[in-house]
Amino acid sequence: MISRMPPLRPRRIAAVAAGLALAGAVIAGCSSSSEGASTQCGIDQCTVTFQRGVEANASIFGVEAKLIGVDGNLVTIEVAGQQLSLTTEQQAADVAGFQVTLDRVTDSEIAVKISR
Repeated sequence: MISRMPPLRPRRIAAVAAGLALAGAVIAGCSSSSEGASTQCGIDQCTVTFQRGVEANASIFGVEAKLIGVDGNLVTIEVAGQQLSLTTEQQAADVAGFQVTLDRVTDSEIAVKISR
């Protein structure tokens, strides 16, 4: 006799998909907190991309990253309540147990890498 599995219901499929998406965000440890920022995260590193000219922040690894200002290639950000100024040529700065590096500055966006 052949055993048949009951068909999956659309609502159950949607619930499973939503649960997997939420679990992925929690494991990665990051989420965008405003429309002006996006995040890409791995287990130990996140890249936060801020749009220029927009107030934006993001929550990564349980701390907030916020773009404060840009003056040419000098970018001022706040990570875990501490402000720091970065350029693309400098080594990573230590902030609250994180390594923070300015990845790129363009006319439209600023990308910052934050690692544990």
